[in-house]
Amino acid sequence: MAVVALYRSTIGKKVIMAVTGFIWVGYVVLHMFGNLKYFVGATSINGWAEFLRTFGQDILGYSGFLWVVRLVLVSAVLLHILMAYQLTQLDWASRPVRYSGRNYLSATFSSRTMRWGGVFILLFLVYHILHMTVGNIHPNYEELKPYHNLVVAFRDPIQVVFYVAAMIVLGLHLYHGVWSMLQTLGVNSFPRNATLHRVAQAIAILVPLGFISLPLAILLGIGVRP
Repeated sequence: MAVVALYRSTIGKKVIMAVTGFIWVGYVVLHMFGNLKYFVGATSINGWAEFLRTFGQDILGYSGFLWVVRLVLVSAVLLHILMAYQLTQLDWASRPVRYSGRNYLSATFSSRTMRWGGVFILLFLVYHILHMTVGNIHPNYEELKPYHNLVVAFRDPIQVVFYVAAMIVLGLHLYHGVWSMLQTLGVNSFPRNATLHRVAQAIAILVPLGFISLPLAILLGIGVRP
């Protein structure tokens, strides 16, 4: 079958990586948008959490839409990891004798750290879910009260440092990932390369900064209300 043949090809695997990466880029942008509601106040960000659970409930039931999104995200990340692993294996198989030296002239720092950065982001994602979504490792978790949960969590400087480090790694991953995604999906072309490269840079800078602004604000007492 054509679909199976495409999946088995290197191009097919790269396309799957690009599409699943696109899904997650869209998610992190939306997630950042929700987080920034903290600066509007508790009512705004808590209302956003409730909206995500009630959206489409007439058809899917309470939290039904949210669970559909979660299933899509989990499927996307598993496929993304699988394709990354398989492409790495194909890359290594194509040159069984490793290079005696490496030439980094055409490789950026973000491209060289994609694999290990991806592993770190995956571990952070698991921790973040247990911390902020499930609340198992949160010191004082309250359901549907993200404002309270964020303020309690990010009063701890260690949590803030860890979170900021994770967002820096995310930025590096986004920088190379978004650019590669655009190349794989054929969006880029010579006349538009400069513009699309700036788009990748903007996403890689603005998304982490948006996320980082919140824990730093809480740690410094900016915008925190009783």
